Amino acid sequence: MQEYRITVQKEDALKRLDIILLLAGQAKGAGLSRTVLQRIIKEGQVSVNGVKLIKPHHKVREADVITLLYQEKQKMLILPEDITLDIVYEDKDLAVINKPSGLVVHPAPGNYAHTLVNALLYHYKKLSDINPQRPGIVHRLDKDTSGLIVIAKNNKTHLDLARQFAEHSIKRKYIAVVKGKMEYDENIIEIPIGRHPTRWKDMSAGFGKNPRFAKTYYRTLKRGRDCSLLQIEPFTGRTHQIRVHLDYLGHPVLGDSKYGKGNDFKRLALHAIYLGFIHPVSKKFMEFDSSLPHEFKHLVKSS
Repeated sequence: MQEYRITVQKEDALKRLDIILLLAGQAKGAGLSRTVLQRIIKEGQVSVNGVKLIKPHHKVREADVITLLYQEKQKMLILPEDITLDIVYEDKDLAVINKPSGLVVHPAPGNYAHTLVNALLYHYKKLSDINPQRPGIVHRLDKDTSGLIVIAKNNKTHLDLARQFAEHSIKRKYIAVVKGKMEYDENIIEIPIGRHPTRWKDMSAGFGKNPRFAKTYYRTLKRGRDCSLLQIEPFTGRTHQIRVHLDYLGHPVLGDSKYGKGNDFKRLALHAIYLGFIHPVSKKFMEFDSSLPHEFKHLVKSS
C-alpha cells in the first residue's frame, strides 16, 4: 500500500479533488490516470484533512491536506499481436491512430487479446505505463466506434494529455448517421447521464440515481428520407455519451445494438473524425482529420 500526501497551494484552491491529484502525480511520480484516481476516491481511499471523501468533484481549499492510499493491482499478462494499424501520425512522444470499428481499445475481463493495446505492444517498444493494464491509452473509443485516438509513448506525454482531457481543452468531433430526420439544424443536448437503473452495464439519460452532467453539441449536415448525417462535439466525456444523448432525442445512431435497437445497419454509424490538442513537448497545437467511412457515404446517398 502506497501513501501520498499533498498540501494544497494557493494557486490550486477551488480546483477539483481529482484534478489536484492528477497534477500532483506529475510532480510526485504517482503515475495514476484520472480514471483510476476517480475510482480510488469513490472507494474511500482519499481523505482531506483526515475526513474521507468519495466525490471526485469536491473543491479543495488552500492548505487542505490530501492523503491518498493506493494498492497496486497485480498486472495481467498482455501479449503483443501483429495487428495492422492505420497510423495517421507519430513522433517519439505520441501517435495518432485511426481505429477501425470492431476493435476493442484495451484488454478487460473476458477480452484479454486482439485489442488495440495488443497491437501497440507489437508496433512500439515504449509506451506510457501510467496504467500498466492499458499501456499507451489516454482515452477510449467504444469497440464499434471508429476513428482517431491519441496514444502516449511515455508518462510525461500521458499525464499532459490526460490533463488536457480533464480540462476539456482537447477538441474532438464525431460524425454519426442517426435514425430519422433531425428537426433542428443545430442544437445542444444538456441532459445528465448515469447508470441505467436495471441494466447495470448500460447508461441512461435523465435525472435518476447519481447522474453526471453531460453536454453534447450537434449540427445536421444532411437529411435523407429516413436518416440524418450529423457532426457532433461532446463537451464532456461520459460513457456512451453521444449514443445515449441521441437515443434520448429519439434519433439513435444507426447500428447501435445497445441503445435504440431496431435498425440493422451493419456497424455502429459513429466515427471520430477530428482530434486537436497541444503537443505535450513542442507545445504546438496539432490537429488531425480522418476520412468519412465509405459505409456512411453510401448510406446517406441511398436514403
